[in-house]
Amino acid sequence: MKLSRRKTLSLIGGGVILAAGAGGYAVTRTPKTALAPWAAAGGYTEPRMQALSYAILAPNPHNRQPWLVDLQVDGQVTLYVDQTRLLPHTDPFSRQIVAGLGCFLELLTLAAAQDGYGVRLDLFPDGEDATGLDDRPVAIAYFEQRAGIAEPELFAQIPHRRSLKDPYDVDQPVAGDTLAAVQNAVARGSQVGGTTDLARVTALRELTVQAFEIEFETPRTYKESVDLFRIGHREVDANPDGLDFTGPFFETLRLSGQFSRDKALDRDGFSYKTGLDMVRDTARTGMGYVWLTTAGNSRADQITAGRDWVRLNLATSALGLGVQPMSQALQEFPEMAALYAKAHEMLAPGGGTVQMLGRLGYAETPGQSPRWPIESKIINA
Repeated sequence: MKLSRRKTLSLIGGGVILAAGAGGYAVTRTPKTALAPWAAAGGYTEPRMQALSYAILAPNPHNRQPWLVDLQVDGQVTLYVDQTRLLPHTDPFSRQIVAGLGCFLELLTLAAAQDGYGVRLDLFPDGEDATGLDDRPVAIAYFEQRAGIAEPELFAQIPHRRSLKDPYDVDQPVAGDTLAAVQNAVARGSQVGGTTDLARVTALRELTVQAFEIEFETPRTYKESVDLFRIGHREVDANPDGLDFTGPFFETLRLSGQFSRDKALDRDGFSYKTGLDMVRDTARTGMGYVWLTTAGNSRADQITAGRDWVRLNLATSALGLGVQPMSQALQEFPEMAALYAKAHEMLAPGGGTVQMLGRLGYAETPGQSPRWPIESKIINA
């Protein structure tokens, strides 16, 4: 995670100076092995492994990377969910986890098509449970040679795709034709909406601020995030998932003892209060919004939304535009119920389920997010 220089200096509280030597060296370190899967993408000869090397770069809630794949049957990829990587407090029905698996399947499809393979998906072939996920397969992906329809413009953006979580430039508007180009990338069955209208943007900024406040101020949902903090390059390399806090400033805070999971949980402490201010300030820099709805809320609908979300994300990358999921108001835990209803009233007044909401704007492109290598996600080869 990156912060603006101004905000980070305020976190440091006037400037912590580390002595030269080992401490200073540690401050400059960045994750190494955690970023290797980005360089490895496209380096395989076996078609399924080649496609999977791109699929693991998909966006997913809290960067949990909840995918497991079985390659026992030639020409097939059977996708399962890793049940140790769910988010039971913020995502009690695993709707967002399933959307993340949809992102994975769409990148798999795009990468396979680039190599001339079509991917036919059989979703939840052994049935589904609307209230949770279990050992049954999420999807069987059948690879069919010479059946793929390549989309080289979107495929080319996979290594460059990011969820841009920094504050956006409030002096740089999002043009209407840019918003339309983003919306045009949605092609798997979701309904897409968007706005750059100042009044609606202002209302959505405040909706997302209120949702962040509820997630922060509900102890179990906030702790679920804090437990997934990876602070410093060593933690990120050891566990390349969750919410990473790396770079010189966070290394400085870590080494000086000013930032830790315990300090983040102290509601009377500096880290907690400043962190909440940070997410409020960032949420209020949205310069446009885009959202996806589906008529129903089946597991297949959630997969569809995920597939369309990553397509939308790839389109923003091609346009030099940033997008960040702002789906806290769409979470189904009880304390969020009133805002959940308000979000649906604002974004889907005709009915349906709002599956994804994101803010749009311009900022410096962030670095890559940590990833587990694809080999660690194969349960049967």
